[in-house]
Amino acid sequence: MDDIHNTRSITYSAGTSSELGKALANRLSPIEAARKFIHCHFPICHAAILAGSVIRGEATETSDLDIVIFDKHIDRSYRESLIYLDWPIEVFVHNLSSYKKFFDIDYKRARPTLQRMVSEGIVIKDSDIIIQIKQEANEILSTGPERWSEETIMMKRYFITDALDDFIGCSNRFEAIFIANKLAELVHEFVLRTNRQWIGTSKWIVRSLNHFDKSFTKDYVEAFDLFYQTNNKEKVIALVESVLLPSGGRLFSGFSIGKNK
Repeated sequence: MDDIHNTRSITYSAGTSSELGKALANRLSPIEAARKFIHCHFPICHAAILAGSVIRGEATETSDLDIVIFDKHIDRSYRESLIYLDWPIEVFVHNLSSYKKFFDIDYKRARPTLQRMVSEGIVIKDSDIIIQIKQEANEILSTGPERWSEETIMMKRYFITDALDDFIGCSNRFEAIFIANKLAELVHEFVLRTNRQWIGTSKWIVRSLNHFDKSFTKDYVEAFDLFYQTNNKEKVIALVESVLLPSGGRLFSGFSIGKNK
């Protein structure tokens, strides 16, 4: 998950790949492992949720357990990563009010990490508080992020135009790869935010785009994949221009930041 919470400590488990494979094959189910973890490490917590890929049916061999803890005895939020019963676990610990701060942070950055964990998560333990917290998360998710101002849209158009010009003019293959990476990130953000949709990072870029428009996502992935494989820039250029067009197209001449009017 995203690193919005402070990481308190990280514990690594040593062993060969074959030893790890045997451990993975014999470990408990995610729900049972989560229950035992909570009973052992947070026995007096008021609520706990198991979230992440394991509850969405998207788990892989390297997936971890994302566990959100609510405990009024905790004085400050923290995040901790560890190994328990052969499961890598990321635990996000909150008291009964601190989560609101992170809801607000996630809302303002338009990446609702904690809200998604709370909304999608399976309740492992509860003392009649989860229904209210889930309702808060669901309301934020359904509302969507703040609408971009016209000034913000102009600024984003300019930065995308600048990156696109760099991409078109770049003859250094190595440099072009990283310009393309930046373009991919900027374009995904522009498409989603101008349509009041949540954005993502890493694998959540594609997931967020897919949630909005699967057809566009297919074109987006194919355009950048073609460039990465063949160095053909045409589809990326066409894609970026098509994204900018509804908002006025490329922007360079006349753009300024901080100039007195």
